[in-house]
Amino acid sequence: MKKLLSVLICVILFSAQVCAQDLRFVQVTDVRYSKTSDNNVLAKLVNDINKQKDISFVVFTGDNISHPSNDDLKAFMSEIKKLKIPYYLVIGDKDVNKRKDMSKKQYLQKAHKYGRKFKQFSPNYVFEKSGVVFLVVDGSKDVIPSSIGYYKDNVLEWVDANLDLYSDRNVIILQHFPIIPPAEKESHYTYKADSYIDMLQKHSNVKAVVSGHFGVNKEQPVNGIMHISTAPLPLYRVIDILDCDTKEPSVWAQVKEVK
Repeated sequence: MKKLLSVLICVILFSAQVCAQDLRFVQVTDVRYSKTSDNNVLAKLVNDINKQKDISFVVFTGDNISHPSNDDLKAFMSEIKKLKIPYYLVIGDKDVNKRKDMSKKQYLQKAHKYGRKFKQFSPNYVFEKSGVVFLVVDGSKDVIPSSIGYYKDNVLEWVDANLDLYSDRNVIILQHFPIIPPAEKESHYTYKADSYIDMLQKHSNVKAVVSGHFGVNKEQPVNGIMHISTAPLPLYRVIDILDCDTKEPSVWAQVKEVK
């Protein structure tokens, strides 16, 4: 009888582990990497992340380089390609400028060329981890770059369509420009953010919007969505999605510092 009870306990514990999945990823933002400046902090970050366990991927949420420069992007990619786990890029206002031969298309092509493991050629794209859908959403401008974010109508239509497509899945949005300002900084506000916010309210599957840009750390639950803003290196975020395969996962975010 005791043996049977032990077997039943093991089965129950195993079932709980199988049914309740957790997902951990790292967000790094506003690195503003420059080939000519002291960039030892990025190398330390990569080394730090490579030592940690259970991290699924790293996302760099924009302003990855200090200005639109082939040399800076090549140097940045040379560092982050040393990561032992997958990484993803979001475009920020510092990253692109058509007049400097760094359009969004050129940026992504060069990121692939220098990084290889990065295989996205659209500034808006989708990927999945542990059943969670991640939408990378672009609000940057490469014709007249500005610190004001702008999510164009066709981008919001793309987000809306994907939220419908994955209506039965939990979704996390990754972007550079917040739509809920984490601080009072008019020069960094997002143009027509209300349209984006209204669109999200049509869907119940968005669990978090993760961004950078403002240079502050803040977590704001708004209408059932956790809006996470993160400060630049040497700080970064470790974000956990607990019970990520259930309809009501928990989102936990902690700030760490590169030593």
